[in-house]
Amino acid sequence: MNYVMNITALRPRFIRYLEPIAEVFVRLRITPNQISMLSLFAGIVCAYLFFQHQFIWGSLALILSAIFDLIDGSVARKTNSHSNFGAVFDWIVDKYVDGLVLLGIGLSAIPIVSQYIGVPPLTDFAIVALAIIGSLMNTFIKPVVYAEIGYRDKVEGKIDDPLEGVGFFGRPETFLFLIIGGISGFIWAAVIIIAVCTNLSAIQRIIYLYRTLS
Repeated sequence: MNYVMNITALRPRFIRYLEPIAEVFVRLRITPNQISMLSLFAGIVCAYLFFQHQFIWGSLALILSAIFDLIDGSVARKTNSHSNFGAVFDWIVDKYVDGLVLLGIGLSAIPIVSQYIGVPPLTDFAIVALAIIGSLMNTFIKPVVYAEIGYRDKVEGKIDDPLEGVGFFGRPETFLFLIIGGISGFIWAAVIIIAVCTNLSAIQRIIYLYRTLS
């Protein structure tokens, strides 16, 4: 039994609102893997804009990346083009986007806590690094479980597993806070929240697995 609902668990509801966009890509005969590449490109653009302190424009690029990531599965379903490579490639693209976007913030050298509590600027990058680690580890737990335990059944191209609704802070929450932080001018606060919450969420998943698998 899952002990928390997260945005990931609500993914099907969001996808329904994006069906018209997916239909456009179907008509244009753009493949799911090509859409994943568009998601990666938008993520790279976001990382560069964040690096350049263009946080509002970077947030808009991140929204585009998220939309592309949501509709690639819909296009695959509509065109009956699910593939094992596509599923793996989608994971790879997601992690590149996550790491690059946060790295762009780290390389931008914006003050996160150094200007408030008088610590060296390197502390700011350390917090970004912690956010990257938490973001990647929070997701990395899932493929490890698939490999070690053997979850193989797929629903619309994605492995159906109980971890989907476990963990209060995942990739969608990370994107949401980055977008809000970028648009509002509080990107530094978003990074702190992500650094703390992604790692706590990973611990939550570990506890769930311990209780379930033991």
